[in-house]
Amino acid sequence: MVDVESFIPEATDEIAEAIGDKNAVIALSGGVDSSTAAALAYEAIGDQLTAVYVDTGLMRKGETDEIRETFGYMDSLRIVEAQDRFLDALGGETDPEEKRHVIGEQFIREFETVARDVDADYLVQGTIYPDRIESEGTIKSHHNVGGLPEVVDFEGIVEPMRDLYKDEVREVARALDLEEIISERMPFPGPGLAVRIIGEVTEEKLEVAREANHVVEDELEAYDPWQALAAVIGKATGVKGDNRVHGWVVAVRSVESRDGMTARAQEIDWETLQRIQSRITGSHETVARVVYDVTHKPPATIEYE
Repeated sequence: MVDVESFIPEATDEIAEAIGDKNAVIALSGGVDSSTAAALAYEAIGDQLTAVYVDTGLMRKGETDEIRETFGYMDSLRIVEAQDRFLDALGGETDPEEKRHVIGEQFIREFETVARDVDADYLVQGTIYPDRIESEGTIKSHHNVGGLPEVVDFEGIVEPMRDLYKDEVREVARALDLEEIISERMPFPGPGLAVRIIGEVTEEKLEVAREANHVVEDELEAYDPWQALAAVIGKATGVKGDNRVHGWVVAVRSVESRDGMTARAQEIDWETLQRIQSRITGSHETVARVVYDVTHKPPATIEYE
C-alpha cells in the first residue's frame, strides 16, 4: 500500500520539476484517477495548470453538471463541448481496439486545441498501473496509454500516479481531502459508454446505455461493488404491449475486485435483478431484454470492449 505522507510531496515535486515555469493542461474526467492527478498538479503548479474536461457525449448521466459543481474552485476549468466531433470520428467504426484508438486520438486533439489557447507545453494524465499493464500487454488499449496517437503536440506527458493501483489512488484522494463523491466513486472507463456498446456507437445506443447505467449504479449502490455497469450488446426479439419488437439487449454486470486486475461477479438477489430489468425495459421502448453477466475476470474483462 502506498505511503501517502511521502507519495504526495514526491508526486508534487515531480510535477513541478517536470513542468518548471511552463504551463500544463490536465485531462479531467471526474473519475478518481484524473481528479486526484488534478489535485496533485494544482497543488504543484497552481495557476500554471488548466483543467480540461471534455464532454465527449459518451459520459454517464449528469456527469458534466457534477464536474462544474465539484471543480468550480479551479478558476482555469475548461469544459469543452465535443459531442459531435467524437460521434463523427466514431461513425461506422465497430472494432473495439480501433474505437479506443479513435477516442484516444480525439481526446489528444481536444487537449492540444486548449493547450495552444493557453500556451501550455505539458499534458498531465491520471494514468495508473493497471492502465499501463493492460495496454503494454495484449488485453486492450487504454485511451490514455496505448490509445494515444503516434504524434502528440506536447513537450511532455506527466503521469504522477503511473505506479499506483486504484485502491492506492483512493488513499491519496482521501489524504488530499477530495470529496467522497470523488474518492469513493466507482471506476468509469476513459472511453466512456463507447466500450459499453458492442459495435458502432450511435446516438440511440448511447441514450439506452446512459439510462441503463444510471439505473444499475442506483440499484446496486447498496452492494458496494468495485464496478457496476450496463452494456448494449445487440438486438433480440421481444414483446411490448401487443407488438413484436426487435429491440436492444442490455447486459448488467457487477463485480468485486481489489485492483481491477482480476474480478469476481457479484451475487445479486433476484428481487433486485427484477427491479433493474423492469426499470431498464420501462425506460426505453426499444429495449427488449435485460441479462445478468456472471463471468469473472478472467476469462472476461470487466468492460465489454
